[in-house]
Order: sequence, then C-alpha cells, then structure tokens
Amino acid sequence: MNKKIAVLPGDGIGPEVIEQAIKVLEAIADRFHHQFHYNFGLVGATAIDKTGSPLPDETLETSLQSDAVLFGAIGDPKYDMDPNAKVRPEQGLLAIRKNLGLYCNIRPVKAYPSLIKYSPLKEDIVRPVDMVIFRELTGGIYFGEKGRSAEGSTAFDHCSYHVEEIERIAQEAFKAARLRRNKVTLVDKANVLETSRLWRDTVTKLAKKDYPEVSLDYLFVDNAAMQIILNPGQFDVILTENMFGDILSDEASVITGSIGMLPSASVGSKTSMYEPIHGSYPQGAGKDIANPIATILSAAMMLEHWGMTNEAQTIRDGIDVYLANGFGTEDLKPSYKLSCSQTGDLIASIIEGEPLNQQKLEKLKAGMSTII
Repeated sequence: MNKKIAVLPGDGIGPEVIEQAIKVLEAIADRFHHQFHYNFGLVGATAIDKTGSPLPDETLETSLQSDAVLFGAIGDPKYDMDPNAKVRPEQGLLAIRKNLGLYCNIRPVKAYPSLIKYSPLKEDIVRPVDMVIFRELTGGIYFGEKGRSAEGSTAFDHCSYHVEEIERIAQEAFKAARLRRNKVTLVDKANVLETSRLWRDTVTKLAKKDYPEVSLDYLFVDNAAMQIILNPGQFDVILTENMFGDILSDEASVITGSIGMLPSASVGSKTSMYEPIHGSYPQGAGKDIANPIATILSAAMMLEHWGMTNEAQTIRDGIDVYLANGFGTEDLKPSYKLSCSQTGDLIASIIEGEPLNQQKLEKLKAGMSTII
C-alpha cells in the first residue's frame, strides 16, 4: 500500500519524537511491504520565525493533499510569556484543525502493566483502566467570538454549538462503544450552561433512536474530574465538548505514569491527524531525553485508521516488549534508561524481527547498545 503522510514536526521536542515515529513506520513498511511518502511542513513557533505565520499556506496545502498528517508538538516560551502577542504558535494548531475539518479527537487511555507502579494512583485503581475520550474539536469556546472592551477592562469568549456538530461526534463515540463495552458517559455542565443542555438533549435523543443497546450515563464535568482519579476503571467511552475534553484528557494522562505515553487521533471530513497529547517540552528540546512512545502510538492509530490492523498491533506489541524488559526514557523511571533516539531504534529493531536474546538484552542493559 502506498500512502502520503504530511509530517509537521513543530516545536520543542516535536522533531525528535517525530523522527522516532518515522523509524518505526519505516520498519513497518519493510516488514509488510508498504510505501510511505513523507512531505514535511512548518507549523507553530518554527513557522512564525521563518514565515511570520503559524500555519503557512504551503503547509496547509501539503496537509490537504496527504492521506494523513503526523504532528509533533507546538508551543514556545517566548510566546507563552507574552500575553499581548498577536500571533501565537497555538493558532496554527487551531487553524489546521478547522481547515481540515478535524471535528473528532480520540484519546485512548490504557494502563500498561509494567508501568502501573509508576502511576501516582494506587495499583488497584489503575489496573482496570481502559477508556477512550471523544473530544469535540472544532466548536465551543475555543472557536467562538472573543475580544476585549476598548478600555481593556473586560474580556469575553463566546461558546456556541450546533446540533449537527454534537451529533457527528456523538455518532463516532457510540460506534466506538459498540466495539468496546457498550457504555458512553456524556460529560457536561448542564446544570449551568445552555450549550451543555443542548448537548444532553441531542445525545439523549440520538442514543434512544440509533443506539439503544449502548448504556448512556451523564456526569457534570467537576464530578467527572473527581471520578477519573477516584475510580477511572468505571469509564469506557467518555464523550464531551472541546474545553472539557482538553482538560479531562490531560488529567487522565496522569494515570499511565507519564503524559509521554498517550497518543491521539483527530478525525475529520477531509483527512485525519495523529499526534501525541503532550506539549513541546522546550526544556528537553535537543537533549535526546523525550519519550517518543505517544508519537509512535499515534502512528499506530494512523495505520489502524487505514485498515492496517496487523501493522498497528505489531507496533503496540513492540512497545510492550520494550517496556516489559525494563526499558524506558527517563520520565518512566525505568530499570534501564534509554534516550529518545535509542528508544526509536530499539522498537524499530523489534518490529523488524531482530530477536532480543539474552546476550543482546545484557548488552543493552549495560548501555552497550547493539542497534546504534
């Protein structure tokens, strides 16, 4: 199979984690006889510095002409520290979501047995966790009208939703639940917000009409935030609006022990985009210490979206082998610490079928890598 991938490394550690994902994709291409063609583009602070725009027209066109977009990270402290900056890196991410019609963000959260001991939560709480968060991505407060009064003393951010925006992502969430444990939890603030009441009305009608076999329950967002920590194993599919989904999915990332383990997919009407949920981590940029697994798992989600289920599972199996043998980047506090690039090399070699015999394991664990 031939596929065109728009590669947008972005800022901070973005280029480093993207490089490892491509190593793994090339190992998959070799093993399963595919061809992946990569077209690189600028986005975020890097793009602002070089072109003045956080999403240059050329990058957008490359993305539209590709079968999928593989995205690194976005953000830079020099913009974060300037509240009056008119152009910001994050505008590039919002713009690409809007222009590609990426309305559905999918974030799986699963506990890896070998990493449970590193979670800040108790093992019996973490062990059963296997949920996926469906976050609406192109509506709500992030895309509503916003501004300040002429004298600068007041500001506003409008939040609005249309029934059609709610229905299309709810359909995706219910379809996913059918393939999992047949349970959807709608998270809203319907006791206060009119937009949440529209969400609740719309999702309830859709569930009764098209998905009677799927259990639907409701949580206010403040209670949901508490339940994700108290009893995360209760959740199967969480469905929610843009801002709530942004916050809750980052909170849920703590369960795994590292935000560097969580991938995401953003599905749209024109193409799809795959990215780790972590930020640009500028303090770690260029040090070869970042955890690339979330980006590698995002690439696996991309393959799965194309129907390459065996290939996607091969990546996940390779990561399982890597973790089960005690390897990890420094954020995982592993028994045997590897760099970002060593992690990509090792997982790629596992995928290619190179056996991890006892001799090789001993060399790797002694810091004498045979794959560098």
